[in-house]
Amino acid sequence: MSTQTFTLPDVGEGLTEAEVVSWRVAPGDVVAVNDVICEIETAKSLVELPSPHAGTVGELLVDEGRTVDVGTPLITFVAEGATEGSAPDAPATAAEAPEEGSGSVLVGYGSGAGATSRRRKKPTRDVRSSVGVIAKPPIRKLARDLGVDLAAVTATGADGEVTRDDVVTHAEQASVFRNIETPEWGAVREEKMPAPATAPVGLARGIAPAPAGDPERTESIPVKGVRKASASAMVQSAYTAPHVTVWKEVDATRTMELVKRLKASPDFADIKVSPLLIMARAVIWAVRRTPMVNAAWIETDDGAEIAVRHYVNLGIAAATPRGLLVPNIKDAQNLGMKDLARALNRLTLTAREGKTAPADQQGGTITITNIGVFGMDAGTPIINPGEAGIVAMGTIAQKPWVVDGEVRPRWVTTVAGSFDHRIIDGDGMSRFVADVAAVLEEPALLVD
Repeated sequence: MSTQTFTLPDVGEGLTEAEVVSWRVAPGDVVAVNDVICEIETAKSLVELPSPHAGTVGELLVDEGRTVDVGTPLITFVAEGATEGSAPDAPATAAEAPEEGSGSVLVGYGSGAGATSRRRKKPTRDVRSSVGVIAKPPIRKLARDLGVDLAAVTATGADGEVTRDDVVTHAEQASVFRNIETPEWGAVREEKMPAPATAPVGLARGIAPAPAGDPERTESIPVKGVRKASASAMVQSAYTAPHVTVWKEVDATRTMELVKRLKASPDFADIKVSPLLIMARAVIWAVRRTPMVNAAWIETDDGAEIAVRHYVNLGIAAATPRGLLVPNIKDAQNLGMKDLARALNRLTLTAREGKTAPADQQGGTITITNIGVFGMDAGTPIINPGEAGIVAMGTIAQKPWVVDGEVRPRWVTTVAGSFDHRIIDGDGMSRFVADVAAVLEEPALLVD
């Protein structure tokens, strides 16, 4: 029976290797030409590979998660209609019609010897999935990136095709309700996975490792593919953790109203209450929804890995006679409002008295700096070593604010966050800061 082998092609972006992220087919599956067979991750992007053949899948030659060089055999096919005595096995190639212009070997075409002297025709990809949704591969990738179920999207394109605008509109509508569900803190605190073989160039020094102890306290993500390439570029540029800062102006009127009520409550009679308490709860709440801001970049003998902590040791930057200290509240995610308020009181009082123990300054996972007490509106704080993010809370002052079409005096503050761009990207940073801002705008979100 005739079989054909499809090798990892050059996708026209200087590709030398790629990771097989996921297989979309299994041995025995019947595929048509241009059906997506697998998804690969290069140093630049996530790419879907279409099948160059119609027939039956024979063998998957590369495991998911493995990184291989261009030209490595990926999959075999039993050709459609093949019989015993058919042509011998041969590497997969595409139609050899010449094409005008310049370019490289395209996705879906083999990387045989003829690739350097003639162009391959780019296939017309099948846009129908197995469930009947019509969408082109870039739209499918966009939907995956935004967490959109294509089957739930209202299509407005020709012949019922889902367009980019359809996906974006659906994602925006869904975001209105994103605060309804909040993830639970899991029982597993951290998990570890192997690091890649090669370390990114110029890694920052002095990054503290994850706390020792229970091996299930850290979830470690291999640094490779897009993450590995962007991390190397960021570190080479800054020679240390590459900082990026985003900020948002917030109507904190309801936070101020809640603080006033708590101060008047008998339950908080012996506890100092300030907006920092609500800010702390907001950060803890937002970490659950974007856990990468609570991660750390870890250097290993094999390269690097990202440790995602499923607990929050909340650091509070404190100005003291000895200088700036950042003691932290261990396992702050387990504390209720009163216990967190007491912990904040103890932490700040001890720091100001110069009695902070060394252990209280170690093992932090994310930090808050309250620059508002100095009358500052916003800033670009520096990340505490061993952490991925720090949040700054500006002064809360009355300002004119548009509410329901009318200008009214409101209590307004600015939330700023600096993040390690090796670990977290712009969408995650923005989502986290927006979540913190949402709680300050509406503290009722904390009641879940």
